[in-house]
Amino acid sequence: MDFNYSPEEQTFRDEVRAWLASALPKGWGKTAFEPEDEDERAHFRIEWERKLYEGGWSGISWPTKYGGRGATLVEQGIFAEECARAQAPEGINVIGRNLAATTLMHHGNEAQRERYLPKILAAEEIWCQGFSEPNAGSDLASARCRAVADGDDFVVNGQKIWTSFAQYSQWCILLARTDQDVPKHKGLSFFLVDMKSPGITIRPLTQISGENEFNETFFEDVRVPKENLVGELNDGWRIAMTTLAYERGAEDALARQIRFKQELDLLIAKAQDVKLGSKAAIDDPAIRQRLATSIVDLELMRMNCLREFSKAIKGEKPGPESSLMKLYWSHVAQDMADMAMEVLGPETLLMQGDPDTIARGRFPMSFMQSRAFTIYSGTSEIQRNIIAERVLGLPK
Repeated sequence: MDFNYSPEEQTFRDEVRAWLASALPKGWGKTAFEPEDEDERAHFRIEWERKLYEGGWSGISWPTKYGGRGATLVEQGIFAEECARAQAPEGINVIGRNLAATTLMHHGNEAQRERYLPKILAAEEIWCQGFSEPNAGSDLASARCRAVADGDDFVVNGQKIWTSFAQYSQWCILLARTDQDVPKHKGLSFFLVDMKSPGITIRPLTQISGENEFNETFFEDVRVPKENLVGELNDGWRIAMTTLAYERGAEDALARQIRFKQELDLLIAKAQDVKLGSKAAIDDPAIRQRLATSIVDLELMRMNCLREFSKAIKGEKPGPESSLMKLYWSHVAQDMADMAMEVLGPETLLMQGDPDTIARGRFPMSFMQSRAFTIYSGTSEIQRNIIAERVLGLPK
């Protein structure tokens, strides 16, 4: 890996920083924050994505013919880093940009790319992901949602779960069974579904944090035009593996590493104020050791991200190695969230809105959100199986 940036790349970084400083609300992160109301926050993030597009900052490395800048993957990584460093809002259309769009670039036809990619970049159309089901989450190949050919359409019936941001989405990437008489991996197809189609019902799922990011989505005789099939019939498993490789990829992890580091720095600062007996928590040797371990863990996370970027720059497509990053960062983040709750004591339990809360309730929210890290995008058990079988070549 080359850890040095060229003069052109450093100029690009300076340009990103200057634009973010001018585009974010005055006092951002100090006196100005995202709305506390979940719906207001979602629309705030959508408007931010549209502002990015208007400023020419969407799809940094996408081809210009689809609305991108045609920049390098290094510049894409720099942009992700700087957005995280500025604590810019996280986009709500991440499934559209990182999953739907990249999948269409690899497996879609030109008509599909021309139709969907520009609107994804402009945040005119928000996307959700219809993969997991109540009995087919990590065992994705066991999906039972069915799509049956009928004239010029497929008729879809079934249920999906953990459908992030479905309540705000106009489109869905859907994995459905189109052949029940072949091995389960062989009978799936990949569809693009209009969420305004008759027969779709969305039911929010309230999480332990009080948020409703996830949903149950029901499909009852939903008609999907055959032109919305991506790739070949019954080739959905292979296409979905491309989707998941990007879901677990370096760009997402690189930005996460910055945000985790910011939270760790905040924890270190607060540990200087919290007392354990007559001394500050930071002076406890065991706590100092745990904090030091987290610093090292996050630096290793950054190294892993840069290693994956180096492979991508050489033209290598993301593969099963992305499971290494997902497995690693999810446990690092959980350990750090656990440590924060222990180090800062009972007051850490106070949530946002309480006048005595620490750091506006950031730590208890992170703790609750981190419980899902080892489940979504494939459980840690699934990631270990992928690493063992597809990276290390171990027998099943």
